[in-house]
Parts: sequence; structure tokens; C-alpha cells
Amino acid sequence: MLNNDFDARLETAKTLPSHLYFDAAILAAERRQIFNRTWQLIGRQEQAPEIGSYFTATVASEPVVVVRGKDEQLRAFFNVCRHRAGPVATGAGCRQSLQCAYHGWTYALTGELLGTPFFEGVEEFNRRDFGLVPVRLESWEQFIFVNLDNNAPPLGDVLGELPQQTEPFAISNMKFVERRDYLLDCNWKVYVDNYLEGYHLPMVHPGLMRELDFANYCTRPFRYYSLQDAPIRKDAENSGTRRYASNGASDALYFWVFPNLMVNINPETLSTNLIVPLTPEKTLTIFEWFAPDCESTTAKQRMLDTIAFSDEVQQEDIAICEAVQRGLRSVSYDRGRYSVRHENGVHHFHRLWREFCQE
Repeated sequence: MLNNDFDARLETAKTLPSHLYFDAAILAAERRQIFNRTWQLIGRQEQAPEIGSYFTATVASEPVVVVRGKDEQLRAFFNVCRHRAGPVATGAGCRQSLQCAYHGWTYALTGELLGTPFFEGVEEFNRRDFGLVPVRLESWEQFIFVNLDNNAPPLGDVLGELPQQTEPFAISNMKFVERRDYLLDCNWKVYVDNYLEGYHLPMVHPGLMRELDFANYCTRPFRYYSLQDAPIRKDAENSGTRRYASNGASDALYFWVFPNLMVNINPETLSTNLIVPLTPEKTLTIFEWFAPDCESTTAKQRMLDTIAFSDEVQQEDIAICEAVQRGLRSVSYDRGRYSVRHENGVHHFHRLWREFCQE
């Protein structure tokens, strides 16, 4: 898909060529080479709390069902009947078996084919060969991930030090609060590029700029993820413009896991942001917010304020990302350069992008 022209030296490197941000053939290759081979956040443990509970989702354009078996283990399967490719589950619910909505073939919660109505007379047919096709599933804290590639490294290898870095925040104890979906007229990489650098804060996010100590904002890349460490300004405590209640915390932490997951830890709250490419120039971003206390009046109001501030920042990001997408199509632009101080996270993403797309 690309010549091997990646420059590992940030000081001399160039950004990705602009055509990679609007070429339909590139997105098709990304789905095969990246999204089909990486761990994708699909849901939360609470979405399948008891035996027989299930939920469905789409991962890298593939239909998937997650179900909790009678042994209380979570499993994932392609949501595709082995007869004529109908769905074996729709939406979410609780069942003792999975049944295709097309011709009624029935499957155990462990994937084995149980029933094939009106199928007498078929020769050389062995039910054991027609079970649901499994999908790899692993969990971190309350989050469920799947991977369509049986040869991909385990989730733990990809997360690396991230579980230890987030351990003090007791993520497993946080409760789901709200989900919001945003549609953007830009390529998914434009949004990820934007997320991975604080360089644009002074120009794009005046409210967020008042919260954070921009002079000490730094990005630390790891093998498959990066961490943006954004110190919270102490001099904003009594300014009347405070949007992050520090509560003893000193930093806002922004984790990104290749290729499309963000985990944002602010004082007292956590949010995830999943980036889903829809077309070469249209992207879905799924925000979910979590908090340890969702019941008290004070906690509810704080959460409302946090979500409102996040939405303000998101609207600013949407506007600039869509403008960048238009600029990428200009005949005047092909490739740019990286800020050594502020865009090492973007350079790290582009290195991983090339690594996966050239394999």
C-alpha cells in the first residue's frame, strides 16, 4: 500500500501523504490490515451479566455476538448462521440458546449446532462441523475486547503497562453514566491525529487551555499505545472558570490504544472514545462516561458539568477536523512536518499505521 518511506527521526520525518485520508481503497486495506487484526472494544461486562445474556455489535464491518454461557464464561462468535448466513442474535437479551432469524437453526451458548429444522435427507452433513465460528475475546477491567485475528498478540501484550498506570483509579468500580455518538465528515485518521497532540490546544480549545498546564504537557509513546500527561493548573482553582475539580489529582491522563481507542481519565471521572470509520470521509466517535458515584445530587451535577464541558471540546474538535479534511483534498497540500515538541504521539501512530499496512 505504501513505499517504505517512514522516517523514524521525528526531526526529519514527514506526515502521511494526503491521499491516504480520502482513498476508498486505503480504507478497505485498513479494515483488513488494521481493524481485523487489532483488539477492538466491543462492550462492558454489565451488558452480559447473567447466564444466557447476550449483546450484538459490529466490529470492523463484521457482525459479532457476545454471550455468557452456562459456565458463566463470556464468549464471542461471528453473528452469522452456518446455513445461509442469517443472524443468530439481534440486539440484546437473554436466551438459553441462539437461534437464526432466517431458518431457525439453533446453537448452544458455547457455539455448537443443536437444531436444524426440516433438514432431513441432507447427506454427508455433520453438525459438529457447522458450529458458530468463534471470535477471540479478552477483558480488561470492566471492558470487553474482541480480535478477529487468531494470530494477533494477546490483549495484555498490547496494553503493556497501561493496566498498572491506571490501577490507582479503580476503573472496575466506576459505573456507566451516559453514551453520546458524534458523526464527523472526516477520515478516522484525522480524528486520531488530532487527539494525539496538544499542539492545537491554544488555538482550538480556549476553555481546556485554561484548565491545563500547557508548558508541561507531554506525550509518552509505548509499543502499542501512548499516554498524554496533562498537568492540571493549580492557579485555576479559584479563578471561577474551573471545569475540572482537582480533588487532590494533579493530572489529566489521555491514553490512546492503537488504532482507535481513547481512555480519558480526569479527576473523578473516566471516559472512553471509540473511533469507527464509516467511509473514507465519515467517522463515528462513540463517547461513554463513567464515574464512581452516580447517585448523590452533587455527583450527578458534577457529571452533567463534565459531559457538557466534554461536548464543548468535542464540538471544537469536530469543526477543526472537518476543516482539515477539506484541506487534505487541496491541490496545494500533500505532506507536512511534525512538531518535535508536541507531535511525537502523531508520529508514533503513523509508524504503527505503516507497520500494520505494510505487513
